[in-house]
Amino acid sequence: MDTRFLGTAQLTETPSVAVVIDVMRAFTVAAWAFGQGAEKIVLAESLDEALALKAVHPDWAALKDGPAVPGFDMVNSPGMLRSIDLGGRTVVQKTTAGTVGALAVKDASLVLCAGFVVAEATAQILRTRACDSVTFVVTGEDGQADEDLACAQYIARRTTESGTDAAEYLHRAARSRAAAELTEGVRRGVHPDDVALCLEVDRFPFAMIAALEDSLMVLRPCAVPAPSDISPV
Repeated sequence: MDTRFLGTAQLTETPSVAVVIDVMRAFTVAAWAFGQGAEKIVLAESLDEALALKAVHPDWAALKDGPAVPGFDMVNSPGMLRSIDLGGRTVVQKTTAGTVGALAVKDASLVLCAGFVVAEATAQILRTRACDSVTFVVTGEDGQADEDLACAQYIARRTTESGTDAAEYLHRAARSRAAAELTEGVRRGVHPDDVALCLEVDRFPFAMIAALEDSLMVLRPCAVPAPSDISPV
């Protein structure tokens, strides 16, 4: 499998297959939202668009980076999200890096959004579809976020070597700038468990596929059997 690892700004053409990585925290949060019962996640272009969508669909739940503000129901924290029942609901998500990266490749034939929590399921999709060329979009820190690059490299290797040990990649992610900022309280809207939750490998047995639906980029879970034959959710 031919792989490229690019920051969002480095994308000069639309890839055929894109895996968009945001470990801390957009796509860890997205996975938790599906784990809490969300039906789909709409990736918003801006905070204004997120609020406009919620205005049209009052039953939707809006989510953003940073501290809680009026109009938004949740913040981009897996630790906080895990106690919220989202059964059957649509979530509108706008974050600084993850959603921007996914929207940048919205015209790709296959867009997967991922973090460590859905690593194996993501790798399984790539294996099942026999993807010859994959672009991994490293969204954090203008493509320099080591937690995202580590996760991208782990998924890429796990696609071809299913027994790949995660320890080295998790160690890098745990020592990343993002992990330090979350731990030290530099970022707002943070739960003490956020870093640990972002570093859980294969917490969920589904991949997350984004595609255009009526002009909106919509993320949905795609259940795949785990190696241990875990039943799809």
